[in-house]
Amino acid sequence: MKDDRQRIDKWLWFARFAKSRSLAARLVTDGFVRLNGVRIESAAKAIACGDVLTVAALHGTATVRVLDLGERRGPAAEARLLYEDLSPSSPD
Repeated sequence: MKDDRQRIDKWLWFARFAKSRSLAARLVTDGFVRLNGVRIESAAKAIACGDVLTVAALHGTATVRVLDLGERRGPAAEARLLYEDLSPSSPD
């Protein structure tokens, strides 16, 4: 894979959208992830900076723009630097 791309299951795990890489892969294969508005079904699909992901997980739906590709699964504060949250904020 090119240096400017990363497998989506790996990125979802690094960004802490799933507790394990296998659960991240399952999110994708079960159809709960969209890449730039298109549902994907392959955990090996490559993503790049600037891509927009929509993840429909049990805890809610998140729409994020990929800002960086991860190198490891670090603390939550580090994981939040990998994306920009585009989800509409809930009214208070």
